[in-house]
This record gives sequence, structure tokens and C-alpha cells, in this order.
Amino acid sequence: MSLEIYLIRHTTPAVEKGTCYGQADLDVTESFLAEAALIQAHLPLHIQSVYASPLQRCSKLAQHLFPSHNISFHDELKEIDCGEWELRKWDDIPQEIVMPWMNDFVNVRIPGGESYLDLLARTSSLFNSIAAKQEHAAIVSHGGVMRSILSHLTNTPLIESFNVFKLQYGCVVKLSLIENQFVHEVLHNVQSTSEQHKPTYR
Repeated sequence: MSLEIYLIRHTTPAVEKGTCYGQADLDVTESFLAEAALIQAHLPLHIQSVYASPLQRCSKLAQHLFPSHNISFHDELKEIDCGEWELRKWDDIPQEIVMPWMNDFVNVRIPGGESYLDLLARTSSLFNSIAAKQEHAAIVSHGGVMRSILSHLTNTPLIESFNVFKLQYGCVVKLSLIENQFVHEVLHNVQSTSEQHKPTYR
């Protein structure tokens, strides 16, 4: 069997739509168990190692899905750091402050936080070390983390990653190592709620 790594996005977070969040430690909604059951149906029994973001929307899911595993939590798997914008409404952030990042979110850092390149650097480094262990693994993390890893593996420009990888809450992506290259397959990706990760005027 070829090496398999499963990327799993957390379930729906308990946050009002239109709120900017990254590393804020949000809880999950009451639909958690139903969403987790849909995820579980797409996971194999042969997963050996489990890695997760320590933020509770990921840690709760990892512990629920893999109760018999020793889960390895890594800050590198946290969502992008939204710095001064954490938990502010997107539309309340002054346009002259948010637009430089909106126009070049790959390179421009959020004030007090990260750019997409910063996120890619930490997530790709950790993913490479996980893959090098040659163990069937699961990684429970966030949308930005998963997009950065998939962009890294497919040479997709980061600027295009949101259009190329439309990843809903609770999605599951299977990575298989074939001839020294990972190929990806989306196993589960059902939209349960709409998301807003930018101002409404953009």
C-alpha cells in the first residue's frame, strides 16, 4: 500500500458570519457530532499517526475521530495569524488598512500577524517532516493550512489556491504517494454553511 496522509478540516466553528478569525480559539457548533460522523465515514482504519492544530475546533475533532491515538499537536498547524484583526468584523476594519492585504495577501502580512507565505513556510516544513516518517497519517487542521499544503504539493500559485481548492468545513482530502509524488483526492466536501473571509465590499 502506498503512503496515505489524510487532510481533515475542522467542523463548523461557533462564530458569527463576517468575523475575521485565524488563531482565535473558537469552539464548534452543535452540529459537531453530525459533521464528525460524516468525516469518520471516509477515514480508514490503518492510520498510524495523528497530527492536529491545538486550537479546540481541531483538537476536539482529532480526539473524537481518533480516541485511541496519541495525538501530536503542533502550532505549525494553526490557521493564519490574523494579528490585530482577530475577531473583528471584516467590514469594521478600515478599508485603507485591509486593502493592501486584500490586494496581495500572499506577500503582505496582516498587522501583527502573518502573510500567506508565512503560513506556507511553517505548514510545508511540518508536512515534509510528517511525510518523511513514512507512516499513514491524519492531519486535522484549518482551511488555510490545507490550501497551503495542497499548493505546496501541486505547485499551485498561492494566489490561486482559494479558487483551486474550495474546501468546506469538515472536508477530507486523501493524499497518496505514487512514484515519489503525492496525488490528492477529495473524499468529502459538502457545504453546510456559507463562509465570509473578506469584507462585503470586496
